[in-house]
Amino acid sequence: MSNDLLYRIALTMIAGVGGVTVKKLMAAFGSPQAVFEAPRRKLESVLNANIIRDWNRDKILEQAEKEVRFVNSNNIRAIFYTDDDYPYKLNQCDDAPAVLFVKGNADLNNPRIISIVGTRKASNYGLSLCKKFIAELAEKGHRPLIVSGLAYGIDVCAHNAALSNGLDTVAVMGTPLNKIYPASHENIARQIEKQGALVSEFATNTVIAQGNFVSRNRIIAGLADVTVIVESSIKGGALLTANIANSYSRDVMAFPGRVGDEHSQGCNNLIKSNRAALLESVEDLEYQMNWSTKSKPVQKQIEFVNLTEPEQTILNFLKNSESESVDAIIRETGIPFPELSTFLLNMELAEIVTVLPGNRYSLK
Repeated sequence: MSNDLLYRIALTMIAGVGGVTVKKLMAAFGSPQAVFEAPRRKLESVLNANIIRDWNRDKILEQAEKEVRFVNSNNIRAIFYTDDDYPYKLNQCDDAPAVLFVKGNADLNNPRIISIVGTRKASNYGLSLCKKFIAELAEKGHRPLIVSGLAYGIDVCAHNAALSNGLDTVAVMGTPLNKIYPASHENIARQIEKQGALVSEFATNTVIAQGNFVSRNRIIAGLADVTVIVESSIKGGALLTANIANSYSRDVMAFPGRVGDEHSQGCNNLIKSNRAALLESVEDLEYQMNWSTKSKPVQKQIEFVNLTEPEQTILNFLKNSESESVDAIIRETGIPFPELSTFLLNMELAEIVTVLPGNRYSLK
């Protein structure tokens, strides 16, 4: 049994310790195993007294051993936030889970990821919109990863439409991977494993609770470049996901609905309050996200003088692309976000780069 995996999982099983605290512990002690071997007095610099008092290390390690056996015997990846294959976009979110359990082969670092969510009580109009939208994405040559929550209504419609059109899809679950909810979606969950992935932050001993479904919404929002709301009432999980995506500075788009319809109120209000862009077609998404269907970008033959070394690095990266997101620039150049923002602003003022819809950058 890998000690590294054992202690990583054990770290997430400490009551009262979430992703933010795990990162603080890692910064303080260097590794998950070092946290468990640290004297309690040293842990006081990161953990509050109640967590330390109630922490039964032997019991947690015993539970973690069971989880490792389950992961290994069921072909599940337990991805730690420091791993190269941890979803890059999600890792930019402060409250991202420290460990993701993944069953399937979806590329969680697909350069184009769309989360599609909506009401569980979808109308025929909403279901038709969802199916048509995903079909047109595929017809136009886009190969985005479609993310949703495996719930009734719009969620399962999005998964089914993705599967039918040959697109990978990811179901972010509010339950452990050994407990499919709702149970009636067991068959589609098995299909998603083969053409995408099931994703959960919850270990197998986690009790099913309403709060866990709320918690998973941040993963749905954090994985994606853009969150699309198809139908929603004025309150509900879809609206929560939209608000979380806004808090992450991610794009949100919503289909409008008829005035007065209960499940149009949420979408219409998002658009009216400028918390979502109006979405009526795939072309609207292409414009908002600056997603081109061209297969090969045009090489830009441009040279600039008096650039700093980091600015030249950014320029060289953008030369071979029509446009790139901030996340992609960070990933390829290694420049941290605060410094990158300054360099991009300087380059914009010097009319070297321009900002496009979807917070993407391109050479002028």
